[in-house]
Amino acid sequence: MTAISRCFETLRRNQECALIPFITAGDPDLETTAKALQVLDNSGADIIELGVPYSDPLADGPVIQAAATRALQRGTTLEQVLEMLKGISPSLRSPIILFTYYNPILHRGIDKFLQQIQDAGVAGLVVPDLPLEEAAGLIKPAAEVGIDLTLLVAPTSSPERIEAIARASQGFIYLVSVTGVTGMRTQMQGRVSDLLQQIRHVTDKPIGVGFGISDPEQARQVKAWGADAAIVGSAVVKRLAEGTPAEGLEAIAQFCHTLKTAIKNPT
Repeated sequence: MTAISRCFETLRRNQECALIPFITAGDPDLETTAKALQVLDNSGADIIELGVPYSDPLADGPVIQAAATRALQRGTTLEQVLEMLKGISPSLRSPIILFTYYNPILHRGIDKFLQQIQDAGVAGLVVPDLPLEEAAGLIKPAAEVGIDLTLLVAPTSSPERIEAIARASQGFIYLVSVTGVTGMRTQMQGRVSDLLQQIRHVTDKPIGVGFGISDPEQARQVKAWGADAAIVGSAVVKRLAEGTPAEGLEAIAQFCHTLKTAIKNPT
């Protein structure tokens, strides 16, 4: 059983919903990223998603795009991100999921890339521009080194495609709550509830909902609809970027704690 599967198994036994915050590596700098991982780990995160800055982030909304641009302007590279992770990951309770586009993987070669991220302590992988039809070439070698490749289900996915994605996805299934890019939304779409039930009919794997959760009430809502995890990205990235690094770290600590409280003790 992988680290991510163990995490979900423990939470499921306790009837808890996982909190998965997302941050962009290198924004505002890698030293702050390392501190942010520790802060999130200590403030209620169950799993942490770490985005590798990329120059053409097709799935990302304006907040995360801006964070990636700032990180790239500072010269942040994948090698630096993994070196930072290698130093901090042994002290973290939360498994780390690396969020990266497919080109950096192809550039290094699949086997080399997987070995590098495993050495850095990465437990899972999300590749938003990797279609189901091409995922098999990454799922099998990732599984061989103990890394879960999690696939995304879109609101527009057909029932047949949802079933195929659910069968192939490792660790959990990532349900995209909206059609479009990441970003904060004022309301969660009711379609999410229907999609959760649709996925439940074809798999017992955990389901995480992301793209659009921006406050504790929305996180509470997706748990009430039956999600196993609430994935919160832009709202965390935005708070970390505001003010000084110390102020940003304090802001994400408070926000993460509030989110976890909302999905642990719903009212």
